[in-house]
Amino acid sequence: MSAEKSSPAPEGIQPDDLEEEEYRPSEADGGAFGAMPAKKAKNFGPSAKRLIGLLKPEAGKMAVVVAFIIVSVVLTVIAPKILGKAMDVIFAGVIGKQMPAGASKDQIVEGLRAQGQNNFADMLAGMNLVPGKGIDFNQLTFLIAVILLMYFVAGLFMWAQGYILNRLVMRVVSGLRRDVEAKLNRLPLGYFDTRQRGDVLSRVTNDVDNIQQALQQAFSQLLSSLLQVLGIVVMMFIVSWQLALIALIALPLSGVVAGVIGSRSQKLFQAQWKNTGALNGQIEESFSGHELATVFGRQEDMVERFDGKNEELFKASFGAQFVSGMIFPIMNWVSYLAYVGIAVVGGLRVAAGQMSLGDATAFIQYSREFTQPLGQIAGMANMLQSGVASAERTFELLDADEQEPETATQHLPEVTDGHVTFEHVYFSYSEDKPLIEDLSLTAEPGNTVAIVGPTGAGKTTLVNLIMRFYEIQSGRITLDGVDIRDLSRAELRSKVGMVLQDAWLFGGTIYDNIRYGNLDATEDQIMAAAKATYVDRFVRALPDGYSTVIDEEGTNVSAGEKQLITIARAFVSNPSLLILDEATSSVDTRTELLVQKAMRALRSDRTSFVIAHRLSTIRDADTILVMENGKIVEQGNHEDLLDRGGAYYRLYMSQFAGGLDVDAEIAAATAGRETTT
Repeated sequence: MSAEKSSPAPEGIQPDDLEEEEYRPSEADGGAFGAMPAKKAKNFGPSAKRLIGLLKPEAGKMAVVVAFIIVSVVLTVIAPKILGKAMDVIFAGVIGKQMPAGASKDQIVEGLRAQGQNNFADMLAGMNLVPGKGIDFNQLTFLIAVILLMYFVAGLFMWAQGYILNRLVMRVVSGLRRDVEAKLNRLPLGYFDTRQRGDVLSRVTNDVDNIQQALQQAFSQLLSSLLQVLGIVVMMFIVSWQLALIALIALPLSGVVAGVIGSRSQKLFQAQWKNTGALNGQIEESFSGHELATVFGRQEDMVERFDGKNEELFKASFGAQFVSGMIFPIMNWVSYLAYVGIAVVGGLRVAAGQMSLGDATAFIQYSREFTQPLGQIAGMANMLQSGVASAERTFELLDADEQEPETATQHLPEVTDGHVTFEHVYFSYSEDKPLIEDLSLTAEPGNTVAIVGPTGAGKTTLVNLIMRFYEIQSGRITLDGVDIRDLSRAELRSKVGMVLQDAWLFGGTIYDNIRYGNLDATEDQIMAAAKATYVDRFVRALPDGYSTVIDEEGTNVSAGEKQLITIARAFVSNPSLLILDEATSSVDTRTELLVQKAMRALRSDRTSFVIAHRLSTIRDADTILVMENGKIVEQGNHEDLLDRGGAYYRLYMSQFAGGLDVDAEIAAATAGRETTT
């Protein structure tokens, strides 16, 4: 098949029929430069469970990742306690060096108590020292080596789990991308007609990327942070339950601060996202409409509109950043209060001999490390929530209703005649809005059938049914006597060439764009197609000829040249059945004549359906079908239909005579549109 791209939204589908989706404008829609992923899931639990289910094929490696995280966290949490012991060795050596050698610790403690130095005596009683002996560097070296080894092994295990996790997540996300791509190719055209293109693109790109980020970072960080919090709390209670209670007082205070300020900042961030989209839309409008604004002298107006939206974004962004920026300073202040309390109470307990200086040092380190995983949990929770929301949107796409399953029971010969019949065909996009009712027609092999009529009459729908972009409700459509529903869609479409009003070229050379119609075509066949459709005439004048690369916007070839290339693309596919959807509407009169010649060459010896708005382009059609409200109201050739003075005559005269009641024609067309939609 030589289809240019999916057909435009067919008659009968209106914006009111579009399914409501969470959508932010994107580059593809002329909105903001990139749709943002959803922030909240509608059903968090089931979506999160399904997201985790994606990791089931990697369950063994996930178990290894979890084990590595546990080992790393355990080593990291125990290390401060060992460091505290090293501190005790240093402190005991410093104090012991000052004590008289030969006396026992108990004798020195009793002597201090006799002198009334009870606090100092209590502190010495709790220390493991030898009077007259300095720092035990052998023990200190051993402890420091153990600490360094623990941190090294912890880091090694954390790196290993990150490496394994990244590889398995990449495999999972790669499989998800393949599933999404395969799903897109199985979805019916109606799915894309009833959804914003930017929303579909966002699900395929941004949302899948967001899932990858959530699986890569949120899972590992959340598990690691949760284990760190749990481990630190356990170690704090082991070291001193009194100090642990003081440290935990900061938790509810921090939670209240985060909750109050966070809810306020979330509203401001939503306003910031909204104003960012509006500003980006204004920038894109100014850029794409620059020539028009210049023609009408509206540059100052565009600048004023930009300044207004920029000011709104400034206010929203400043408010969001100011409020959100208050969270960490206030939370730090709360943590500092707890830190001061721990330092004071810990110092008193050390002085009273109720805990060692090393334990106090270890506890202070635990209290400082306690807030870091809590902050990570909060950040990763937001990322996980966003990732689950993106997963939910992606799963909605994967769960969308697909095309009716293939029921291919027959095959067409290699060369078909192109005999098409509609037999009492009924079709509607929705049950309460009938469009085509009891339509019957015959297209003889090699004939050109032109389809005309007002907007909403069902012209595009008619050819969409031939292509099986939509399935009919009743009746049947046959190609060379075979019901097209008994053919596979691929086989049916391989017999059809299609040239749309919107000439779509892919990135690549002109040669590659023509060859796209038939990848097995030889160079001679491609050159023959180019010459038959007058592409060769302008390509020879280009510096790089057929090797000319079409740029991203296709601006290095004119609209007419684009259309000629698409016609050559259809020509090289050598279809038995041809569909032309007003392929000359966007070109000048001189180019239109050239395109018409190319289309005549393309239609030669082929059954052709031509959707026409310019009636001058279909005067030579064998049969002209005049459609209104999904029905064929007139049928015949150009001269016969003019002689009848009916619907075709009115359409023709409205274009060339200019003597009709325009208001009456608009009213009639509007009435027809309301009936079909």
